[in-house]
Amino acid sequence: MPFQVIPRERAFYGLLEQAAANVLEGSRELLALTSDLPNGAGHRERIEAIEHTGDDITHQILSLLNTTFVTPVDRPDIHELASSLDDVLDATHAVAELLVLHKIQEPLPQFLQQCRVLVDACDGVCRAVRGLRSMTPPGHALLDVARLERDGDHVFRRGVAELYSGDYRAMDVLKWRDILEQVEWAIDRCEDVANTVESILVKFA
Repeated sequence: MPFQVIPRERAFYGLLEQAAANVLEGSRELLALTSDLPNGAGHRERIEAIEHTGDDITHQILSLLNTTFVTPVDRPDIHELASSLDDVLDATHAVAELLVLHKIQEPLPQFLQQCRVLVDACDGVCRAVRGLRSMTPPGHALLDVARLERDGDHVFRRGVAELYSGDYRAMDVLKWRDILEQVEWAIDRCEDVANTVESILVKFA
């Protein structure tokens, strides 16, 4: 068997932490895009590069999972964490694409609120994932993500109600509904990450 410089257990934790940090970077870049829409194409390209990095990390995690006999936590949990983190980035990239493709010039207020919630949720995800290495509850990270998911739901419903107020053209309603749903999906997947971390911590308590 070839000598491994980094123990597999540490490699899993390190890769998951990298994936979570990358997700946070993507959400911050999306928030930056919302305040710089005329230069949205440049932000979209940076988010696309971040997403590609995330894909590479996910591939490394799954490859390691397939070649490791004994994993530090249950295999399905590692797979779920990697997949959920990847989903957050996919949705973030989709939002950036839609903003640029639809040539959005003025963001919906509720959309801006959603993006701020997403950044905070991704920050909570980073703190939660870091807690796996020591198998200790990561402060209030899990509660924070659950609260932010509820906040995201509330903002999403307000956004949809605003769209159907009669003040928007039918085509704009369709565009913004799609965008709002993508951000909502990303926030929901952040909660999935937090729930999986909580499940792991309970198993190893």
